[in-house]
Amino acid sequence: MSQNHLSDLRFDALLIHERVQAGIRDAGFEFCTPIQASTLPIALLGHDVAGQAQTGTGKTAAFLIATYQRLLSSQPAEGEKKQPRAFMLAPTRELAVQIAKDAELLGKHTGFKVGLAYGGTDYEKQRRIIEDGIDILIGTPGRIIDYFKQGVFKLDRVEVAVLDEADRMFDLGFIKDIRYLLRRLPLPEKRLNMLFSATLSHRVMELAYEHMNEPDLIRIEPDKVTADKVRQAIFFPSNEDKMPLLIGLIREMGQGRIMVFVNMKREAERVQDYLQANGIEASAISGDVPQKKRLRMLMQFQAGELPVLIGTDVASRGLHIPDVQYVINYDLPQDAEDYVHRIGRTARLGASGDAISFGCETYAISLPDIEDFIGHKLPVAKYDVSLLPKLVRPKPRPRRKPQQRRGSGKRPPRRYNK
Repeated sequence: MSQNHLSDLRFDALLIHERVQAGIRDAGFEFCTPIQASTLPIALLGHDVAGQAQTGTGKTAAFLIATYQRLLSSQPAEGEKKQPRAFMLAPTRELAVQIAKDAELLGKHTGFKVGLAYGGTDYEKQRRIIEDGIDILIGTPGRIIDYFKQGVFKLDRVEVAVLDEADRMFDLGFIKDIRYLLRRLPLPEKRLNMLFSATLSHRVMELAYEHMNEPDLIRIEPDKVTADKVRQAIFFPSNEDKMPLLIGLIREMGQGRIMVFVNMKREAERVQDYLQANGIEASAISGDVPQKKRLRMLMQFQAGELPVLIGTDVASRGLHIPDVQYVINYDLPQDAEDYVHRIGRTARLGASGDAISFGCETYAISLPDIEDFIGHKLPVAKYDVSLLPKLVRPKPRPRRKPQQRRGSGKRPPRRYNK
């Protein structure tokens, strides 16, 4: 991994508890990234932070280290059972799982117990772990509210509150849920509050000032929207040429992790079927894929067992997958910010990578907004139509069965107290 993305500040120069320092060493961290170097000295003193930096610059480690330091520096309140002392909200299940994974690594020597709460799977298992008592609760708003209203845990002992990718929570319509939960925490001045995101919009800052205690606003190179080491290019294929061009490029890329982004879940399935029919091992991840299968795909992709992962924008935020060498925007995103988050899957933590986009007949209309947002034109790449591969058409998918009505499975219905 390249070192020139790091600052001159060493973790061992900060006043961090030795148990946390041990976890930092286990993770292989020596020098802070710029966002860590700017926010940790503030948060370690107990001051609130709203931090903005490009995707893949170490924001998760920053708020986890500050959280562990705070919990180790205070005494837990006496009670009948252990209640969450730290509370972390994420917009997607995958991001919540990733935060928990990082928390287990960095907090390995602290003795703190982490609990996860996210929808889609493990309803009773998650509930049981939280009921048994945890120190840190990480999850998505819907499942957390579900458990909270059932009295599975309390929020009155929270000492640290973290919002990760808050702008994405706005995009996904979670703002009412977020406010519901934040209003049930201790007063802002009685806890450490941290908000981290790749973008800090005006509406996010309103949320920060409403529910935080005069946070310090930290922006790391806010005018530099995309990372320096992402080599970007755009092809302009016809809709008919898109699939042959995609398969031809993937064959040329050879070994290496490749993420392909599309705008619709049905298109993700179609791309997967074509790649598999033409000898390329690939899987599509979207909101309709069962949670256990989604996590298995991510683990296989991270381990290098799955060379190509196809995703909608639900997969573009918050996932730290090392050594993604290529990002292909098979469909240009309709939101310029999503372009930044997609290509942020590569060139993470100082590495380099390639981001290739298709400006097809359907989605080329999004290109001007994307180029305005990133502040430069995308270099145009060309291809020879005569060299595009002839494709094998995939077999038609079987017709979908009607979905089972909610409440008919094993998961008990939600119970809301007025």
